Amino acid sequence: MTRPTISINFAISADGKISSAAKRPSGWTSAADKARLKQLREGADALIVGRGTLEADRMTMAAPANPWRCIVSRSGRLDPAHPLFHSPGGPIHLLITDSEAEAPSIPGIAIHRGSLGDFLTELSAAGIRHLHCEGGGELVRELATQDLIDEIHLTWAGHTLFGGREAPTITGIPADFLPASRGYELTHFEPQPDTGECFLSYRRVP
Repeated sequence: MTRPTISINFAISADGKISSAAKRPSGWTSAADKARLKQLREGADALIVGRGTLEADRMTMAAPANPWRCIVSRSGRLDPAHPLFHSPGGPIHLLITDSEAEAPSIPGIAIHRGSLGDFLTELSAAGIRHLHCEGGGELVRELATQDLIDEIHLTWAGHTLFGGREAPTITGIPADFLPASRGYELTHFEPQPDTGECFLSYRRVP
């Protein structure tokens, strides 16, 4: 598969969990973490997010260089009033993975149908070299299952403990293993003593 380089960015709690819209809203980390999120966007040609995360966090996916703003959804159901569709930024692309789903009638959206792998090939053909994913867990799980993640950026938030046997991690429910282990090396370690957080980055081991 010809595809872009793919990076992901997540904030995780002290016990390695990610926030869930049903349990806790976004915005639970520091201002420094939010600044890092914006910094990581700067190097991307395109941003990608799952529909659930887009809606829960009311994301506009804005960045100075106006990267493509990509959404992955099984159903294709999107709220036309969502801030994304009323905010300046890069072109909006929607991947609908359910072949029977009806495309939304929202002006200005490029509609794609097929698998995630098909979409990544399309992005590469269109000149997208770096794709940056900001969630959610289901989308990252699919990327990890297919071994497509080249860089991982984490904010470890030691000030918060989510807990819960069913609370998700960045690759889904803890007991649900990937098909095989994935190898990464630590490339950045930056403690933030004032906030109780630590910035971490990993790169895929060839």
